[in-house]
Amino acid sequence: MTKKILLSTTLACFAFASGAAQAEDTVFVGHLADMSGPTAFVGKPYADGVRDALAYINAHGGIDGTKLEYETIDYAYKVPQAIASYKKWLSRKNMVAMQGWGTADTEALISFAAKDKTPIFSASYSGHLTDPQGKNPNTTKPAPYNFFYGASYSDACRGLVQWAADDWKAKGGKGKPKFTHIGANHPFPNAPKEACAEYATELGFDVQPSVVISMKPGDFKAQCLSLKSSGTNYGYIGNLGGSVQSLIKSCDTVGTDIQFMSNIWGGDKLVFKAAGEGVKNYIFPTMTPFWTDDVPGMKLVREISKMSDSTGKEERLHHYIRGVCSTYFMKESMEWAKAHGGITGENVKKGMYVHKDWVPKGLEGVCLAATWTPEDHRGINQVNIYKGNYNHGDIKVEKVNQVTLERRVDWLGY
Repeated sequence: MTKKILLSTTLACFAFASGAAQAEDTVFVGHLADMSGPTAFVGKPYADGVRDALAYINAHGGIDGTKLEYETIDYAYKVPQAIASYKKWLSRKNMVAMQGWGTADTEALISFAAKDKTPIFSASYSGHLTDPQGKNPNTTKPAPYNFFYGASYSDACRGLVQWAADDWKAKGGKGKPKFTHIGANHPFPNAPKEACAEYATELGFDVQPSVVISMKPGDFKAQCLSLKSSGTNYGYIGNLGGSVQSLIKSCDTVGTDIQFMSNIWGGDKLVFKAAGEGVKNYIFPTMTPFWTDDVPGMKLVREISKMSDSTGKEERLHHYIRGVCSTYFMKESMEWAKAHGGITGENVKKGMYVHKDWVPKGLEGVCLAATWTPEDHRGINQVNIYKGNYNHGDIKVEKVNQVTLERRVDWLGY
C-alpha cells in the first residue's frame, strides 16, 4: 500500500513537473486578422506575413527554445468579435502578447491591454496609440501596452502634406493650395484627419470640408464632382482597396483634376492593376522596401515567405513585409524578456524599450530603425514617399521623397 502511494505520488510529481516544463516551453500569442471583412484586401497579405513569421520563428528554435503557440481568428473587422477573442485568449490561453489589426478594435482594447498588461502589436497606426502616459491633453486614453511598426497615420499624412507643399512650389502654384480629407466616417480613415488638417493649415494650405466615401466600392461621381467644384488640389485618401479603385475611376470619369495622396494601406500594385489607366502620379507612403528590391534583409523575408509558398515565387506586397517586421520586433522583445525574468506581458513591454535605432537581426534594410521609450510610442517618424503610375498595363513605382517628422510634444498621441 505504501509503495502504491509512493508510486502514485511519484507519478503525480512527474506529471506535474512535465506539465510545468511543457508550460514553460510555450507561450501563447493571439492573432487577429481581417480576411473576409471590409479591409480584407490588405488584411490577408498582412496576416500572411505575421503567420509566416511566427511559423518561421518556431521552425528555427522559437524564442531561445520557447515555442510560440498561436491562433489566427478572422474577426471580419467586427469590434465585438475582436474583444471576445481577446478575452478568450487571455482567460483560456494565458496570452502574453497579441498581433492585432484594425483601428476601431485596437482603440477599443486600449484599456483592456493596460489593465491586463498585455502588449498589442497592431496594424493600426493610429496616432492615438502613441502616448503611453497620457501626457498630451488631447490624449483620450493613455496606451502603455500598444505598439505598432511604422509611422503613425497622422505622421504619414503630415509627411505627405510636406511633400505636397514642396510640390505646389515646384509647380509654380499661386496662392494657397487646397487640401481635402477623403474617406469613410470611421475610426480608421478619421484617425489622422484632425491632426493632418491642422498641420496642412500650418503649412499654408486652405483646408476644405472633408468628403465622405464608403469603405465599400461604389459610384463616387458625386463626391468627385464636389472635389472638382471646391478646386481641391491635394486629396488625402483615408480608405483602401475597392473603395480607392472606385474613387479613382469615378474622378477620372468626371474629369476631376486632383493630386491623390493615400494612407499606407491605399497604395499597392493591386490597386494600380484594378484602377488601370486612371492612376496618374498616385502618391503613397511605405515603411519597407518592395519585394523585388535588393537589400540584405530581403533574403530572410523570402525565406519566411516559403513557410506558405514553398516555391518562393509568390510576389508579396509591402503589407506582408510590414507584418514580418511587426512580428520580429515582438520576437526580439520576447528574447529580452526571457533573459530578464521570463516571457510575461510586462517584460515584453520592457523589452521594447531596451534598444535605440533598433532593426531586428537579419532584417537590415527591410525594417526601418525604431526607438520606443516609456514616454513615447512613436517608434518611427520616417516616411518614405512613392509615386505610382499605370501605363498600358505597365506599373511603375518610384521613390520621390523621404520625410523625417519632428517628435513634437504637441503631436504625441495625436
